[in-house]
Amino acid sequence: MDSILVILVISLTLASVLNIVLTKFSISHIIGYIITGTIISNMFNFNGNSNSNSLDLIGEFGIVFLMFTIGLEMSFSKLKRMKELIFINGFMQVGLCSLCIFLLSFYAFSIEATSSLIIALAFSLSSTAIVLPYLKRSKDIVTPYGEKSVAILVFQDLAVIPILLLMNFLSDNELPLSEILFKTAMYGALIIVFMFTLGKKIIGWLLHFSSDAKMEELFLGSVFTIVIGASLIAHELGFTYSLGAFIAGMIIAETKFHIKVESDISSYKDLLLGAFFFSIGAKIDVAYFMSHFYIVLLVLVLLMSIKALMIYFVIKRQSNRSDSIKSAIALCQIGEFSFVIFTLASKQNLIPDELGNTLILITVLSMIITPFMINNIYKIAALFVVEFFESDKITPVKSKDHTIVCGYDILGRIVAKELEKKGVNFFIISDNLQHVLLARKRGFNAYFGHLDRLPVLTSLKVEQSKSIIITVNTLKNKQIICEAVLNYSPNANLIVKVNTFEEKRALAGLNIKSFVHARHETAMLLVKQSIS
Repeated sequence: MDSILVILVISLTLASVLNIVLTKFSISHIIGYIITGTIISNMFNFNGNSNSNSLDLIGEFGIVFLMFTIGLEMSFSKLKRMKELIFINGFMQVGLCSLCIFLLSFYAFSIEATSSLIIALAFSLSSTAIVLPYLKRSKDIVTPYGEKSVAILVFQDLAVIPILLLMNFLSDNELPLSEILFKTAMYGALIIVFMFTLGKKIIGWLLHFSSDAKMEELFLGSVFTIVIGASLIAHELGFTYSLGAFIAGMIIAETKFHIKVESDISSYKDLLLGAFFFSIGAKIDVAYFMSHFYIVLLVLVLLMSIKALMIYFVIKRQSNRSDSIKSAIALCQIGEFSFVIFTLASKQNLIPDELGNTLILITVLSMIITPFMINNIYKIAALFVVEFFESDKITPVKSKDHTIVCGYDILGRIVAKELEKKGVNFFIISDNLQHVLLARKRGFNAYFGHLDRLPVLTSLKVEQSKSIIITVNTLKNKQIICEAVLNYSPNANLIVKVNTFEEKRALAGLNIKSFVHARHETAMLLVKQSIS
């Protein structure tokens, strides 16, 4: 017992420290859990002992809760609204990538057909856990490439269920492939019908009763009962735990409780997911990884190139080159569900243990590389195509005596609207892509970039502008932008919005022509209106 507590304390401490460091470099916490698992496994010789089996079971329920939360986002209304992007683009991406990887595995690497099929399906999936948070954080989720990437991720998450079901039947070597496919479809249909009839009534009653009781712990207990109960029912019927949880999530998505349910279980899901990725890290053989590093790296580059190429052509059918390239960069990695598939395949003896270790190493390396790629997605895309809104790349504007509006949030939009009314020639510059696209949609000349960079200052001809209106919010950004503008053009007519007198004093050392104190001006207008 004492040794288990020691291992637990060391694991939590190490994971916390690693994730703090990795967060500084914008690297997913998933990598921290995997590295922690590898270190702890080698320190305490986890491989093959009973602790590892218990950890695998806990980790498996991390995936159960992940599939449950994905189900919460898969309401029928959402699927119907995005059906073309999800089902056509998603099916083409998974299908083409699986076909290419299967042919490569079967013919180039001489891996037998069943193992090649599993590898192809697993490697066709991308990382929802890494890509989706980035798209939300960067606001790229509202851009054309972000919308198309999310649609493909949604289909991939849906595709996990039939892939896991197929593997259950593939483990039965006595059945022919046609019968395996038939049983997969028939049994899947049966459990869906059961869950959406009797199961839906039970779930609705539990949530309604626990909500009316006004007891948070009772509501949370009901959610856990639903998730684990649905998972156990699916498992007893010969399916994976994940299928029951996913369907339960889809049922709750149609109720008024889905937002509360998702927020209540988010921390538990993350903790269990951490245990899952820890268990994956515990399976990594460091010596094997070092001795096969170049082979693993070569296969990874080949796989990511194939995926990127297939995704590019799928998106390019109905999109421009820029969106296609960015979608390919965002989705060319191998996702976390590959771990689930390879782990299950190894347990069911569908792939050899050594091959499974190699595949897990390829997946781990892919997920380590991914944060660096998506955090620099515009820079990488710029190597292949020049963005139409990227001011670092555009030809200098043919204008003088123009106004430059820096920032396009609420205040920037009001400023732009008033300048348009007065017939003023102006340009908008913002480092928020969502704002840039909105401004362009409204017919304004808007560019994506940072006004503190020399190429941007040159492109927008700051030295020939009549005025530069700074509407950004933070003091630090105001200082950086104003210093860059004045270093480039000392006589620039800067007009800066400040929120407090402290901000004005902090900027007083710069040669700023005009300050507009937001609260002071608002107060003056209120007084003027009251006495008029």
